Amino acid sequence: METDEPQRAIPFQLQFDKPLPSQVKIAEWNPEKDLLAMVTEDSKILLHRFNWQRLWTVSPGKCITSLCWRPDGKAIAVGLEDGTISLHDVENGKLSRSIKSHAVAVVCLNWEEDGTNSRDDCGNVSTYEDRTAHFFPPAPRIPRMPGVVPGDTGFMDESEDSFQELSNSSHQRFNILCSGDKDGSICFSIFGIFPVGKVNIHRFSLSNQPMDCRPPCRLLNASICKVALAKDLCHLIVICSGELLEDGVESSNRPISGHDLLGFHCLLLDTSIFWKRKNELHQVAQQASNIEDLMEVIRASLSVMSKQWSDAMHTYHEKFDSLSTLIIDHGMDSTPQEEFLSLLGGARTSPPVHQFLVNSLGEAGVKRVAKVVGGAGKELQLIVLDHLQPAAEIIAFRVGELRGLSKWRARFQGIGLDETLISNATEKAGMLLIQVERFMRVLSSVVQQFSNFFSWLQKSVKTLMSEPSDQLLPFSSELVIIFLKFLYDQDPVRQLLELSEVDQTIEIDMETMKRVRELVQFGGYLDTEYLQRTLAKEFQQMESCFKEAFEVPFLTISKKLLFEDFFPLFPTAFSPNSASLSFAASISYYQEASDTVTDYQTRKTRLVDYISFRIPDESFSNIRNCIAIMRGFIQDMSGVNKGNASLEAVFLSIPDGYHCVDLCLYKESQIVLLLNESTSSSESSGNACMMIVRACDLQFVPISRFSGPNHWSLHELKDSVMYLQMENEKVRNIPHSVVSPLAVSASRGVACIFAARRRALVYILEEDEDEVSDME
Repeated sequence: METDEPQRAIPFQLQFDKPLPSQVKIAEWNPEKDLLAMVTEDSKILLHRFNWQRLWTVSPGKCITSLCWRPDGKAIAVGLEDGTISLHDVENGKLSRSIKSHAVAVVCLNWEEDGTNSRDDCGNVSTYEDRTAHFFPPAPRIPRMPGVVPGDTGFMDESEDSFQELSNSSHQRFNILCSGDKDGSICFSIFGIFPVGKVNIHRFSLSNQPMDCRPPCRLLNASICKVALAKDLCHLIVICSGELLEDGVESSNRPISGHDLLGFHCLLLDTSIFWKRKNELHQVAQQASNIEDLMEVIRASLSVMSKQWSDAMHTYHEKFDSLSTLIIDHGMDSTPQEEFLSLLGGARTSPPVHQFLVNSLGEAGVKRVAKVVGGAGKELQLIVLDHLQPAAEIIAFRVGELRGLSKWRARFQGIGLDETLISNATEKAGMLLIQVERFMRVLSSVVQQFSNFFSWLQKSVKTLMSEPSDQLLPFSSELVIIFLKFLYDQDPVRQLLELSEVDQTIEIDMETMKRVRELVQFGGYLDTEYLQRTLAKEFQQMESCFKEAFEVPFLTISKKLLFEDFFPLFPTAFSPNSASLSFAASISYYQEASDTVTDYQTRKTRLVDYISFRIPDESFSNIRNCIAIMRGFIQDMSGVNKGNASLEAVFLSIPDGYHCVDLCLYKESQIVLLLNESTSSSESSGNACMMIVRACDLQFVPISRFSGPNHWSLHELKDSVMYLQMENEKVRNIPHSVVSPLAVSASRGVACIFAARRRALVYILEEDEDEVSDME
């Protein structure tokens, strides 16, 4: 034993001990890179390299309640208190996408990638990859000042996110983001972008009834604590809190006693639809997410265009509205248009017009307003040509592909791709292209008439000031008349761009409407009122059609996410919701190395699940200071129905004088425990330690999976507790007390992070094979 002690200290080395402005409450290692993301109590996300170089800090402005990395390590998902899930780029922390999947706080996240390759009957690997998104147009940015013409500097800083940057999913493997909230809802989304299902654990019935034919159950005051999707995407394990009741039994009719199932429970969901239909879901999600990206481009384009044109018109009205005031001050009963028409016709200039042109406006004022309006018009045209129109064209192409998939009923109707709804969205995408072309014609005409009007005004100012006007641009008197009649105090461009609460319609003459109805008879489209809608309204209708079409796969998949099994863990004498966020638990899956068969039925048994959690002392009267480890919760239900027990568990007693602060699983079924001395009187005093326990050395005991509705099966293990000894395990002492979180990274072999009094401590747990052999 004397020779083992120095070797035992080798795998545990303190790497960093850094002070932080606020306590760390969540920490997660990047699965692919040496990056550590931490969330502090003041809801800031800190990203550090392994050498403690800080890369960026992000503050969402809302309370952060959960965190997880995308499997490729290139993005991070953040759950917020208001139910929002935001995706951030690992390179700079910028917001890539924000979705509101929940109504309450998102308390846990799990992002799992498909770890298998699908093969067809010939043995060929089936994959779907779309690289055309690399050529998508970007969204425009808002200039700082109104009237910025092409080539001018003054665009927004990189930190001023007026729009959401796009997250490219074309190169990603199929992956599912699971999120659970404190009200018992679990949401699923492909790529973290495309919502594909939702279940609620308040009421559930088992999809595969075992021999005891248990009735449907429900959870009162349910709250999700942990979720973990299997690597084959076929199962989801959920640890939740609440009161478990048989359906139809009211809580008021059941007195609270030691046998009531008020506490923490483990649920198993059958999510095999994600594996069975992953190719179809991958294609639909790919196209849908691309369409959503492109709609963000259109939305940002309309927003930028509306602001730029509104700013330009504000400058125009700011100058020309003063003419109406001058006319009133001179006691004249006329309008600015009539005064300008009189001037155009060669009549004598009225005093208010003379004062306005010579004193208020002047040649410099005409040039400035002309530059602002002309620059805005050119900028809008560039945005349409470089952003809005290409995005609308690619959407039409994308929805055309979806329309083709929807006709393949044998494969795609099963996931809810409805042909009628997709066809409706296809027509709306085509109508949007027509509206874009019409907007360009209207914009070009308006800009031309403004330019002609300003040219005439500039010549009029020169004439009134008796200055030569040979160098001025020519103008058309007819266009000036049209401008004064239709555009002087009207704004057709803004009408097409802005989406007001009151539906604005564009007046169309009867002859045009008659021709449109005649064209409908030739087929191709059914909408006869598109000419009466604005561009913004057309986009809103197209967006609504896509939302309706993609809602059907969401509802269809949600119905196929079935509850397969449940297991009560331990009771609590109080409502456990308040303790859900700090619940020390870990769920991991490991593959059996001996299994090489690739068919679906066998693949389900390749994964071994390990569920570890700390048992509160008040849960069982004769069990103190223990953690529980369960494995085999995911098994073939047919074997269970035949009476074969597959679920195993073990109780581990923490060494005397210590209590478990947090725990985590890593590598091949090894458990890291973070322990504090129980005798410390304050957070700053006392010692702590880390301990690694190998699951293969534990003496698991079979337990009954179906033991009745009023019995805690884990209580059966009270006589088979394993006692951990400090001298028999791999232990590293820490010279002060610590608090959670504990995070481990298998890729660093292993790096740990935990917090102590607003300090972040990083330990390296490097495995030494010789030392492990000695310990064995």
